[in-house]
Order: sequence, then C-alpha cells, then structure tokens
Amino acid sequence: METKSLVLLGSTGSIGTQTLGVVEECGYRVDALAAGRQVAALEEQIRRFRPSVAAMYDEAAARDLKTRVADLDVTVLSGMDGLCELASRNVDLVLNSVVGMVGLQPTLKAIESGNDVALANKETLVAGGALVMDAVKKHGVRLLPVDSEHSAIFQCLQGAPADRRAVKRLILTASGGPFFGRSAAELEHVTLQDALKHPNWSMGAKITVDSASMMNKGLELIEARWLFDVPPEKIDVVVHRESIIHSLVEYVDNAVIAQLGVPDMRVPIQYALTYPARAVSPVGELSLADVATMTFYKPDEETFRCLPLCREAILRGGLTPAAVNGANEQAVALFMDGKIGFMDIPRLVETVLAQTWGSADSVEAVLEADRAARAMVLSAVG
Repeated sequence: METKSLVLLGSTGSIGTQTLGVVEECGYRVDALAAGRQVAALEEQIRRFRPSVAAMYDEAAARDLKTRVADLDVTVLSGMDGLCELASRNVDLVLNSVVGMVGLQPTLKAIESGNDVALANKETLVAGGALVMDAVKKHGVRLLPVDSEHSAIFQCLQGAPADRRAVKRLILTASGGPFFGRSAAELEHVTLQDALKHPNWSMGAKITVDSASMMNKGLELIEARWLFDVPPEKIDVVVHRESIIHSLVEYVDNAVIAQLGVPDMRVPIQYALTYPARAVSPVGELSLADVATMTFYKPDEETFRCLPLCREAILRGGLTPAAVNGANEQAVALFMDGKIGFMDIPRLVETVLAQTWGSADSVEAVLEADRAARAMVLSAVG
C-alpha cells in the first residue's frame, strides 16, 4: 500500500492513540500532530513518529512542549491558529479527532485547503453541518466518517445507486450504554464512575458520558443527516446491546444491508485511512457462533431524553443543533466536575432547546450560538 501523509488532530485522545497504532500498521507518514493539553503524551508521540510540526491548543502546554522537544527538528504551534495551520498543510489526509466544538474551524480549514478529511469529531457536523457540506462540495474533497456507526452506513452504501431516493432509511445502532433498562428515577443518583462504565467500547470520558445519556446517539443522528444527505425523519435508532451490528441501511425494496464486526474502533479508523482499499487488520475476527445471540430494542426516549431532544433540534434546523450541542458540552463538563446530577444534563439541554435560534449562515454565527448556549447553562445552574 502506498505511503500517505497524515495530519492527526487530537492525537493523545482515545481515537488519536488508536489511529497512531493503525498508522504504524498501514505505513502512513505522520506529518503533524496536535493535542489539547497532554504535554507528556504528545512529547512521546513526537519522539516516536517524528512529525515536522506539532501544536497544542492550550497555550501554556505549548510553551512546555516547545521546551521539552527543543532537541528535535519540530516546530511547535499553539491555539486555534496552530490547529488550523496544521489542518491546512499539503497532505493526503487530515484526521480530526479533537473533542467538542474546537474541531469545527480546523475541519473547515482542511477542506478549504483541498485536503480530504477523516472525521471523528461529530460536533463539527452537528453544529456546522450545512457550512461543512457546502465547503466539501465547493472544494471537491472527500469527507470520510470515522465513527463506527457512520463508517458502517458508509460501507453499506458502497455500490448502492447514486440516487439517494433508493435509500428508505438509515438505522443507527446504540449499545444503550451502562444504564440500559433503568428508570428516570434510578438515574437521578448515578455517579460519574457509573456513567463511565461502558459495556462494550473504550472511549474518552466525554463521549462515554454522552453514550450513557444517549446524547451521543442523538448527535450521531444529526451527523448522519449531513454526511449522507438523508432527512432526519428517515433516520432511526435501535438499541443493540452486543455492538456487533454497527449500523444498517434499508432500501426502498425493503432489503436491509448491515455492517458487522467486533467492537473495535481500529476497523473504522483503518477504513477511513485506506479507503477505497481494504487492508489486513490486527483486529480479531467476528465469530457469529460465539456471539450466538443478538438482541434489539426500541430506545426508551422518555427516560433518555437527549435522543428526542437532538431529533427535535435537527428538525428545527438553523443554529438549534449548535446550541443544543453547546448546552450538552457545558452540562457534561459540570457533571464531570460534580456540580450537577446526571439527569440535569437533559434538563439543561431542553432549557436551551426551548429558546429561538437563528440561521447557521456563518462560522461566527455558529460559534456565537455555542457560546450563548453554554452561558445559558451556567446561568441556569447558578
């Protein structure tokens, strides 16, 4: 397989570290690495992969990193400007796995620079979907999904008619998280440690909390609407506890195509890196005989309110998804800091959803909606 050059944003997180493992298997050349504030981890990655440029979003962390790697031939940048400069480098692929709204501007910069983008930062499309997809069309680049569910749909659409009218619906699978089957009353007193006990996947803390609240699936629904140009009313969610079927596509003839595999993020990461080719992977084989049974349930949208709130947000459109996403990010941060309870997350998101939001006609408007939603959450908490 040909050697390709890669910029990796969010290299010290769960997706980032797994991506670097895949990079070694595929023989990619790491051109640049970026992280938030984990200086020691990024230093180790720089010494291991020898990128020509690195960046840290946190300014103080960037200064520390610059001192640590002064013996190496690597330029250290910082802040949003640093992330955007890395994203605009002339490479084969920019993989964006940063967490949160921080990912929007670098994604747009990568696209505007003519780079293909592998996207593991769902907030980019949740908040700025129309802007991002317009930029993809304008600049003629590829936007490749890294999330397991969207990668599954992407794979199920391979070879399908180009006319999206052949697609009857997309079906996103959800594990149900650690709180599947519990009542709203039971969830009032769960702890952060409880929320972080995901049954199938090893992920970062924020996305694991989102999985526990099913906000993650709501965000994925919004993301799927933009990635695959399918209206939200044609996107369904089914709880599949075993996480073997990663998502499905139903066509107008009622044929349903699913993508299956063991729950390991290295599979969708590798497919995004090697697309349209496939490569041998160290991931274990799927044995259906060992799995034996797979179960499916309707999501409990009365208990897990974040899912229907996200559906309502994308139906309203405009800046509403950006505001809902910002509210959730702020609420999850407060929950992780022990300042609110788990069930306060959907309550705060619903408070923000109840407001009227404008049109998402610019990056500035999206960023302002995000800022205003966060401020609203903080004000509601006091």
